[in-house]
Amino acid sequence: MPKVLISDQMSPKAAEIFRARGIEVDEITGLSKDELLKIIGNYDGLAIRSATKATKDVIAAATNLKVIGRAGIGVDNVDIPAASGAGVVVMNTPFGNSITTAEHAIALMFALARQLPEADASTQAGKWEKNRFMGVELTAKTLGLIGAGNIGSIVADRALGLKMKVIAYDPFLTPERAETMGVTKVTLDELLAGADFITLHTPLTDSTRNILSAENLAKTRPGVRIINCARGGLIDEAALKAGLDSGHIGGAALDVFVEEPAKASPLFGTPNFISTPHLGASTDEAQVNVAIQVAEQMSDFLLTGGVTNALNVPSLSAEEAPRLRPYMQLAERLGSLVGQLVADGVSAVKVEVEGAAAELNIKPITAAVLAGLMRTHSDTVNMVNAPFLARERNIEIAEVRHERETDYHTLVRVTVKTPDGDRSVAGTLFGMTKPRLTEIFGITVEADLNGRMLYIVNEDKPGFIGSIGTLLGSHGINIGTFNLGRRAAGGEAVLLLRLDEALTPEVIAEAEKVEGVKLVKALSF
Repeated sequence: MPKVLISDQMSPKAAEIFRARGIEVDEITGLSKDELLKIIGNYDGLAIRSATKATKDVIAAATNLKVIGRAGIGVDNVDIPAASGAGVVVMNTPFGNSITTAEHAIALMFALARQLPEADASTQAGKWEKNRFMGVELTAKTLGLIGAGNIGSIVADRALGLKMKVIAYDPFLTPERAETMGVTKVTLDELLAGADFITLHTPLTDSTRNILSAENLAKTRPGVRIINCARGGLIDEAALKAGLDSGHIGGAALDVFVEEPAKASPLFGTPNFISTPHLGASTDEAQVNVAIQVAEQMSDFLLTGGVTNALNVPSLSAEEAPRLRPYMQLAERLGSLVGQLVADGVSAVKVEVEGAAAELNIKPITAAVLAGLMRTHSDTVNMVNAPFLARERNIEIAEVRHERETDYHTLVRVTVKTPDGDRSVAGTLFGMTKPRLTEIFGITVEADLNGRMLYIVNEDKPGFIGSIGTLLGSHGINIGTFNLGRRAAGGEAVLLLRLDEALTPEVIAEAEKVEGVKLVKALSF
């Protein structure tokens, strides 16, 4: 039975779902790093919010860990490269708090427009400064979205309902999607020059860090009001402070900061500045939603292999998993075959799918190929860390779908680039469930890839098969299956034998001396 640790406070719905799905769960919150290190090795899954830090040390100690689930969007507290290297899936729940975060951005926009916090503080201090607080209407104003993904699209929808004009900068926003959203797609410079209000809804990456830099803030319309409920670091906070002080920026509202908890920001106390302590996801509904989602996603993975909202492995729904599993098994064995036969020096891998396979999600198939290929060099490789390890080794990956007719109902082909040229193997599924090799290095040969096998490349001459059979028999090694193929009569041939007993180095050495043998290799699947 899989076992999960919930190490941060979250809705009890999460534990209820785990238990209902037959997963053992412990709820132990407030652990120190040392306490977490002592117990994490007992668990297959770790469910967290933002308090637990899944560092490299924690992941190294988590010898049984298969999945980390973050109840929320941000995974700044998870060392994703370390998790990928250890073969641990990292998931988040990007949609559970989308509405809540979008509504918080709209709330801050209203607060800026009408100076609500300052007006409240003044009134409660016994003043009645009615003439001091002159706000602006949102109607007919232009809202600029930096980031038009899930949350940004919700903000746009609400803003359009307020009769605002919405413009959006997002490199991934297509014209068709912009039209559906009812927004105008613009460049960043066009947004900065044209927006009365700017809201940010983008992750923090190398390309988005300080996207509102001093230089870009200077390009904004005088009196612009800026709202950030996304990630600290998207705005140059010193430049924002200078813009507020000069009056060029009419107001700013931040729910997120470069350093959190933000207890001594130079922005504090600045006129027309509003701050909240990272409350974007802080509603009862959102916390229940993300707890339910993280528990369901982790349960699907641990019980069925379904992968949803993963950050370091291709998504694979619980419905897709059973259909894809035979293909992934075939792909893993093809990758393993190539890995065992090809010496070091693979610089590129191409995965091609034909027939029924071309209609499937190819990413898990590719990950399975890489896992099989690289497992010949390490026994800790799996579908999660294999693509990561391939990138570390600068191995180029290509995926190709073919709609052409094939001799088989479905086919997967793996080609690797080596210093000696390209090497290719292909396979199909018998009965759509049983993996079977159909081609090896240009030679047609049908064989199961299973158990202990012997691979021989030889000259196609009479009596050769008898010689190999006699050799194996003399050592008490029984042949389970016998498969062969050749390029042409009298040319190069391939022999694949499945054996009931393991081969010793001595037997392999003897086989290499048989007349006509070019290559002998023991294989294991």
